[in-house]
Amino acid sequence: MANPPLRKPNLGKPLFSRKTLVSLLVIGSILLVSVVWLVNRLHPLPPHRITLATGPEGSSYAFYGKRYKILLAKEGIDVELKATNGGLDNLKLLRDPHSGVEAGFVEGGVATEADGQDLDSLGTIGYEPVWLFTHIPVTDKALFALKGKRVAVGPEGSDSRALVEELLKRSNLNLGFYQASSLEPEEATNQLLAGKVDAAILMMNWGNPLVRKLVDAPGIYLANFTRADAYVALFPSLYKKVLPAGVGDLETNRPAKDTTLLATKTSLIVRGNLHPALQYLLLEAASQIHSHAGVLAKAGEFPAAEALEIDLSPDARHYYKSGRPFLQRYMPFWLAALVEQLVVLIIPILGILYPLGKGLASLYGWGMQRKIYLIYGELHFLESEIDKLGKRAPTKEILDHMKRLEERANRVKVASNYMPMLYSLKETVAYVRSRLGKAR
Repeated sequence: MANPPLRKPNLGKPLFSRKTLVSLLVIGSILLVSVVWLVNRLHPLPPHRITLATGPEGSSYAFYGKRYKILLAKEGIDVELKATNGGLDNLKLLRDPHSGVEAGFVEGGVATEADGQDLDSLGTIGYEPVWLFTHIPVTDKALFALKGKRVAVGPEGSDSRALVEELLKRSNLNLGFYQASSLEPEEATNQLLAGKVDAAILMMNWGNPLVRKLVDAPGIYLANFTRADAYVALFPSLYKKVLPAGVGDLETNRPAKDTTLLATKTSLIVRGNLHPALQYLLLEAASQIHSHAGVLAKAGEFPAAEALEIDLSPDARHYYKSGRPFLQRYMPFWLAALVEQLVVLIIPILGILYPLGKGLASLYGWGMQRKIYLIYGELHFLESEIDKLGKRAPTKEILDHMKRLEERANRVKVASNYMPMLYSLKETVAYVRSRLGKAR
């Protein structure tokens, strides 16, 4: 006769049944969705759209804005550019929580300390020189010699107009001193070249095509601020810079000599509630756009961790110290932001779940052992009854009790790691059964 096939040994009931695993998977999925929802409620995920206040068409701010738009689009961020008259307008929009503007370029000397309550700075991004162009060679004294002349000072809310007003105010003058024209940079340049205005005051960086056009134009002269040190002493937001002779055109030697300029520094300002992930993206874009060497700035000089009138945001301080967050270097910004927020929330949750899990494991183990210990207790009681029998035969009640204990021991199901205890119990049951057999 052939031997019967070997059966797979019964190692006991698994820790979790298939039904239990499915239930745990469903519960885990619900918990994960709940945690993500809670994180998004407490710390909303970064938006995919931001509004950046720039400046008038043809200005440096407008040029910068287009660069930021291109770079952030690579990260999946849609940048809406809001054209304004300049930094003063930008600051007003940033102050207004209902304007929809979340970031903007603002030159030094425009903001006040009170603006720091709702706004943050991401640092300075470059120099914004003051260019005073006229039809005759002049110095900064031309600000006073141009009395009654046609001067393009920029539209209301522009950087140039705000600075000219401050400079005139120091000399107890105002724009009524001139025939002031509120022309945008490109129109002011064209009218100066056409002789329709006597002077034009612009504020933009050296790389702007309008500045280069006027510096190279015959019959147009750039004012030399001979008293720049005095202006810098009177206006802490101003800096003294020198434009080298011939830097515009070596062949024609434009400008004809070293020219001293006054300049402010431009800051990238954001609303205080702008999501940190977007702040890091703006800072990363600023590093790519403004870090190159120029005629008036050294390589790597900008962006800089400088707080003019508005303090640096905590995220900007971290960026200048340590760079972009680790996760954002290797993940899409939105995923990195989600993971970072989940970590912030999960750490305290794990602090609760870990001891709770250990407690549940202990409770589960206690439940497994209790099934066995209860039978041990009854076996001990049964042995006491056997001892009392002496030479008498066991009663039907004792035999029935023994039978019930055997059946219970055979029905006990435990996890595999508790199998040694179960087999020990069955050996004990067999031992007590043998004592009953001897007694009979």
